[in-house]
Amino acid sequence: MSYTAETTRYETMPYRRCGHSGLKLPAISLGLWQNFGEPNALSTQKAILHRAFDQGVTHFDLANNYGPPFGSAETNFGRIFSEDFSAYRDELIISTKAGWDMWPGPYGGMNGSKKHLVASLDQSLKRMGLEYVDIFYSHRPDPFTPLEETMSALAQIVRQGKALYVGISNYGPELSEKAAQLLRAEGIALTISQPNYSLLDRWVEPELLAVNEKHGTGTIVFSPLQQGFLSDKYLKDIPADSRASRLDWVRSGLTDVALERIKALNQLAQQRGQSLAQMALSWTLRDSRISSTLIGTRTVDQLNDSLGALKNSTFSTDELAAIDKITGTDPEIFVAPAKATGQDLIDDPQYRA
Repeated sequence: MSYTAETTRYETMPYRRCGHSGLKLPAISLGLWQNFGEPNALSTQKAILHRAFDQGVTHFDLANNYGPPFGSAETNFGRIFSEDFSAYRDELIISTKAGWDMWPGPYGGMNGSKKHLVASLDQSLKRMGLEYVDIFYSHRPDPFTPLEETMSALAQIVRQGKALYVGISNYGPELSEKAAQLLRAEGIALTISQPNYSLLDRWVEPELLAVNEKHGTGTIVFSPLQQGFLSDKYLKDIPADSRASRLDWVRSGLTDVALERIKALNQLAQQRGQSLAQMALSWTLRDSRISSTLIGTRTVDQLNDSLGALKNSTFSTDELAAIDKITGTDPEIFVAPAKATGQDLIDDPQYRA
């Protein structure tokens, strides 16, 4: 049976302008990181994408290495796009990225070289069956490639018509400042920045958000649920099928202090009539400088719960103060951004996924 989108798909989703650009993004966007690879049933992937678009989620976010295995999320998305979404191409914002390990040899590993970025995007377009993507990102800073080369590659990609907009992901404030300046010198805008941001990891405050605002760069945040910590999944124990049970680097984040904060935040969410996940998503959108928040989901039910966050997206002054007290305002609580070289990202196992 062919897919036909709901005619009511634009009635409830709010859309936010991405920085100073003409691009508008849904308040909630769908990331295809870990649940759209080969181990996941294509029927489930289709159901999630159908439901998302029917609810006004027009932005699907990918990367060359999403899966597993690497590339499989783009391949699966390309198949679903061809079968179900090609008629809606002009309603969709499709993004992808490059910069992490992808193929063998010196040009396919973690780097920001022009060779890697241009070749990777060509491969991504082929996997997805697209002529262009709406947004293409440098997925990580590379201490071994001049930033001038990385930004020159992004500018070239726009001029070639392979991407309409370009962005950066996992860049700290200092490198973001320089990236914006280099792109401006090329006559290209740094349209969007994608950092991680959540109630438990507020490092973008205040420097990165200020840099993005200064340059008219929109901010779309990933991991707003902090690898699932900001949900009811870990309130009692670690489920056998959870990411924390499979990955040491995720499990190590479930410290006693973190669990204490998660439980306190859950109580506040219940007082607001929300699930913890819904409150966590709503909170990332409280700042108008956040253009969109990216969610990942394994099921349609999870997707529906996340979209429910939009039903209560305002916070009182007292609620925000309570959240600040729970999460802490001491700078030592916040995770420091990658600033000078990006070497800390290379050494951080969570970004090897």
